[in-house]
Amino acid sequence: MPNERPQTVLVLGGDGFCGWPTALDQSDRGRNVVIVDNLSRRKIDAELGTASLTPIQSPERRLETWRALSGRTIDFVELDVSADVEALSGLLDKYRPDAVVHFAEQRSAPYSMLSSTHRTYTVRNNLMATQNLLEATRLSGVPTHIVHLGSVGVYGYSSKDWTMPEGYLEVTVPSSAHPDRKVEILHPFEPVSIYHLSKCMDAQLFEFYARYDNLRITDLHQGVVWGTQTRLTSQSDLLVNRFDYDSVWGTVVNRFLMQAALNHPLTVYGVGEQTRAFIHLEDAVNCVNLALENPPAPGDRVRVRNQVAECLRVLDVATVISDQTGAEISYVDNPRNEEAQNTLSVTNESFSELGFTPTLLREGIWRESVEIAQRFRADVDLDRILPARPGEHVGERA
Repeated sequence: MPNERPQTVLVLGGDGFCGWPTALDQSDRGRNVVIVDNLSRRKIDAELGTASLTPIQSPERRLETWRALSGRTIDFVELDVSADVEALSGLLDKYRPDAVVHFAEQRSAPYSMLSSTHRTYTVRNNLMATQNLLEATRLSGVPTHIVHLGSVGVYGYSSKDWTMPEGYLEVTVPSSAHPDRKVEILHPFEPVSIYHLSKCMDAQLFEFYARYDNLRITDLHQGVVWGTQTRLTSQSDLLVNRFDYDSVWGTVVNRFLMQAALNHPLTVYGVGEQTRAFIHLEDAVNCVNLALENPPAPGDRVRVRNQVAECLRVLDVATVISDQTGAEISYVDNPRNEEAQNTLSVTNESFSELGFTPTLLREGIWRESVEIAQRFRADVDLDRILPARPGEHVGERA
């Protein structure tokens, strides 16, 4: 109805790789958007001596540019939601959001495995961010819908001869009265890094708060994101999104795209038979919106949606990019503690039913990322692309 107030959406972690384009997308759809972020991703760049290939402006400059281009205002609050539940509760009381999109977690599996300190930081930051959000929502009484960005990696990457369902698995639990009783349980977890372990712990928190406190929660099990820009971030260099290509933060697709732009061989770890789920950044943003527009009802169990487009082997990814760019493929020792090969099949049925038609890697939209890489190639630190020394870090970004 024309007189209805615009919805309000808080984007926790809205300064990050997925959070920033999501915030722009929600604002472009006419919603009131508030970014809440402690800028930790920028601080980690300083810690590791890494940087986005694309120059990232300050939050204030980004938001000034967006307002000038769109006429829309996005509020920004600098806050560590993992450390200050009272301040987060205050934001919920102030803005009364219809939804909260939760990206406020350390998102790199390799980073989570760098050292004992990084393991502890990842668990503390990710778990307390989630716990504080859930508790603040409960205490405020705001009937908000929480949409959390999880990972397909919670299922693990060992070979399974079934398609990974969306969160729940039907099992038979026989009893004397019902020998064929069937129930649905959360699919068993098999995390491959501390980062993925933290997502598994999130899932248990969500299950409790949905069941015990009737919170409305959607958990998105997302695949590896590829691509850099969306339709909105590409409108201005001042809105440009992150392009991480290093061995800690760069996903395998972006690492290959960077190498192709430099005429450097595509470094495939091991034999390249590791299978992962993938999704383009624009599709990921669209899926978040579909999740927001289709919330569970109060009292429903956590709604789990697999946010993926396709499953490919690492070698498949390298071959697609090699065929189109002429880059050679180089096989290098795998620095990660992972199985040399696995099979993986993941359903995205719930998004497909909502009209989601994904972009596939072979369609060539990744060329935009190659163009960006070529444009900023003078700023590339080639040593950051190459695999780390064996034992330096393990895990797989997702």
